[in-house]
Amino acid sequence: MKFLYWAVVAVFVSPVGAGEEFVSLFNGKDLSGWDGDPKLWSVRDGIVTGVCAGPEAFPDNTFLIWRGGVLTDFELRVVMRVKGDNNSGIQYRSRPAPGAGPWAISGYQCDVHPAVEHTGMTYEEKGRGIFGLNGKSVILDPSGTRWLTAEQEPVRVNVSDWNEYTVIARGNRLIHKVNGQVSSELIDCDEKGRALEGLLAIQLHRGNANTVEIRELQIKVIREKAELIPFDPAKLPSGARRIERPGTKNPQGIGPAAR
Repeated sequence: MKFLYWAVVAVFVSPVGAGEEFVSLFNGKDLSGWDGDPKLWSVRDGIVTGVCAGPEAFPDNTFLIWRGGVLTDFELRVVMRVKGDNNSGIQYRSRPAPGAGPWAISGYQCDVHPAVEHTGMTYEEKGRGIFGLNGKSVILDPSGTRWLTAEQEPVRVNVSDWNEYTVIARGNRLIHKVNGQVSSELIDCDEKGRALEGLLAIQLHRGNANTVEIRELQIKVIREKAELIPFDPAKLPSGARRIERPGTKNPQGIGPAAR
């Protein structure tokens, strides 16, 4: 059950939509508008496909980056699956991480992971780590401290099936959904660490052999600027509590990680 806090802060968030339409970021034929390692990414039978052959394929996570511009507020819907014991993710409001290769990205991620606690969680690749696991709503205060404000039943899916992952980014409020169900929410009040705009990309994870397949990429850009939600300790629900940064026993999939 959601705590009251979300009803309180909702007044700061304008409704998503306001006349904008969804447009496709994939033409169904090739990777026009996208930039990734051509040895790893291709279009096969109308499906965007990324292949990691195993732990020696590449040394670090690599990404297929959309080069259509920098995104601020938007709603993104991606229909994808991951075959093999590994994970992927949808990067957004991200930035280049050139120290890890030409197609490396650092920033927010909606995780596409076979371990249920990580499915659709809020995470920052090469940054502040996990914010909230699947089923958790979290606020980051100005010092970077995590506050757990609500919990609900995790969304359970098989990531090797086709699933729809939704990211809604409005100001400093980020919502992730899996098949229409909210998996995690984050309000990021850490001004030094947060990002309000950035690049969009899809992750191909190093290690265990896996194939990422994407058949739909649709986005609705929200032009009405959202008010930033301030951190107000007085509005935290009575059940809210500080939490440590969540860790993981599943850095790749659900079995042993290839090194």
